[in-house]
Amino acid sequence: MPRLQVLKKGNSMKLTFVSFAAVMSSAVALTAPTFAGDLPKTQSVRDTGKLSIANGLAYAPFEFVDTAGKPAGLDIELAEASAKALGVELDITTIPFSSQITALASGRVSIAWSTFSVTEERLKQVDFVTFLSSATVLMTTAENAGRFKSKDDLCGASIAVQTGSIADFAADKLSAECEAAGKAKIEKSIYPEQQDTIQAVSTGRAIGRFDDSTAAGYLETESKGKFVVVPGSYFPTPLGLAVAKGDKETAEMMRATLQQLMDDGTYKGIVDKYNMSTSATDKSIIITDPSQITGQ
Repeated sequence: MPRLQVLKKGNSMKLTFVSFAAVMSSAVALTAPTFAGDLPKTQSVRDTGKLSIANGLAYAPFEFVDTAGKPAGLDIELAEASAKALGVELDITTIPFSSQITALASGRVSIAWSTFSVTEERLKQVDFVTFLSSATVLMTTAENAGRFKSKDDLCGASIAVQTGSIADFAADKLSAECEAAGKAKIEKSIYPEQQDTIQAVSTGRAIGRFDDSTAAGYLETESKGKFVVVPGSYFPTPLGLAVAKGDKETAEMMRATLQQLMDDGTYKGIVDKYNMSTSATDKSIIITDPSQITGQ
């Protein structure tokens, strides 16, 4: 059973978008080990017998606390499978999403396991190991869905976003496009967690919310039609866990482990469970520098 700790919230960060297609065409994946025993381990993992990660446990379906009070979600199951493949215990330190990169930069943690969008701005501070891809989409209630037929309909709308998320920057970029076209800017409202953005739409404080396409699709299913994803997706990008800048040993351990899970079918089983097969990838790649990507 994963072990939980709690740390205080730190500062959020500004983001920049990158092209997933460019990453896939320019980054080179290494060959995965054939056997679990071949997986590389950092000295810390060998010494402690633990795979220690930071996670916010507040972004379903990727990470959340289930009705039994236990960590759950796609990221958690992938982390548990990774710990099992490495032959160690999973140890989770709970840190809000917006503070995880700060925690990596300060050395408090060595792995921030969230579904980070890989961006040029974030690459100034951390490196990434990819395991999914996604785009930003708009969710709204079923009764308001007809209002959004094209990207132009976003202009002037009140949109909720989570602070420090890719959706936060997406709102700024799309709002700038609205203003450049002589239309009203997007009225962005910022909330600390994703559940707060859902509540904002439910209560009418915002007409819609920007979210990752993977999480949005899951919420649409779970809400039984109360919330829907409207046409249009923006800024496709790879998703991955983050490690401290220049920490090649940890990055390669996680790349090799994730690649093994992809190769042996474990990854597919977890991704399919959360209805995210359309966002799956068959290669885990280490991204360390903006030269590997092309900004949009």
